[in-house]
Amino acid sequence: MNVKDFYFDLPQELIAQDPLEDRSASRLLVLDKETGETFHHTFREIGQYLKAGDCLVINDTKVIPARLFGAKKDTQAKIELLLLKRRENDIWETLVKPGKKAKPGTEIIFGDGILSGTIIDTVEDGNRLIQFHYEGIFEEILDKLGQMPLPPYITHQLKDKNRYQTVYAKHEGSAAAPTAGLHFTEELLKEIQESGVKIARVTLHVGLGTFRPVKVENVLDHHMHSEFYMIEEAEARKINETKAAGGKIICVGTTSCRTIESAADENGYLKAGSGWTDIFIYPGYRFKILDALITNFHLPESTLVMLVSALAGREHVLSAYEEAVRERYRFFSFGDAMLIMSEPEERRRQILAERNPEGKDA
Repeated sequence: MNVKDFYFDLPQELIAQDPLEDRSASRLLVLDKETGETFHHTFREIGQYLKAGDCLVINDTKVIPARLFGAKKDTQAKIELLLLKRRENDIWETLVKPGKKAKPGTEIIFGDGILSGTIIDTVEDGNRLIQFHYEGIFEEILDKLGQMPLPPYITHQLKDKNRYQTVYAKHEGSAAAPTAGLHFTEELLKEIQESGVKIARVTLHVGLGTFRPVKVENVLDHHMHSEFYMIEEAEARKINETKAAGGKIICVGTTSCRTIESAADENGYLKAGSGWTDIFIYPGYRFKILDALITNFHLPESTLVMLVSALAGREHVLSAYEEAVRERYRFFSFGDAMLIMSEPEERRRQILAERNPEGKDA
């Protein structure tokens, strides 16, 4: 399986640079994963495909302002840091630019000295371990000095940093947002819940490994970086009970998908707990729990395109992406959304008929 099999041509102008004023006003392309047929909606209409007894799985991780700008203590040379994961106490694994200026022993000053750090080691992929020094509460200092770690393809300045958070973000720890969730408003989630759909929360702290380019020709040679996840007992129970009752498990985003697929046993039973996952989902993978997926439009040749191709088939996904390009959908983090499921239009007709049995206009 060659990485070039997952290439598609994407015009630069379709890469969304700014979030819409109304989160739920984004467009929604619905893809039948069995036939490849597509349907077009706005995201706020997604409830037409969600049935009472289904379970929507959301990732409630919260993005930290993980990008820091500082200078070497001795030369004042500028250094940029991206916090990837907390190892222990005040030691973090980081991505440093330029790396050649960040050898072990290097001291870096941030924000006129209210935060400083010492590079203590070089680890996998050239990442650096840094020991931070400060007085007070680290999270408060980070909130003051740090910036949201927007992906490199977004060149516009984000006016409101909360727009790179989901409305249900709770547990701090991500270096990137679970962007499929950015389309939901509190009002839309409330409507979905009131229609009888359960909402289960899981946590996966998103690292950069999910978004790093695949640098090998053979997809099978690619290795995912590990990310930390947590699933509470009550949330696992919601998902297991839904599955047992015949409801659909609909994941919001590839991170929610990877979380529950990592924590499931071979019989499709989800186990509560926490740990690290480096699961890599690509065509040929057999899903153990997930039935449907809400996701954004992803980078060509990325592990995310491979994941959605595992669910709907590479040909169907690339065909849908080509249609999205023709229809001028917006791509990537602040872009539009997809819903991938079996027999979506038949299900939509059934749901609308159940909610409106006399056939009156809604």
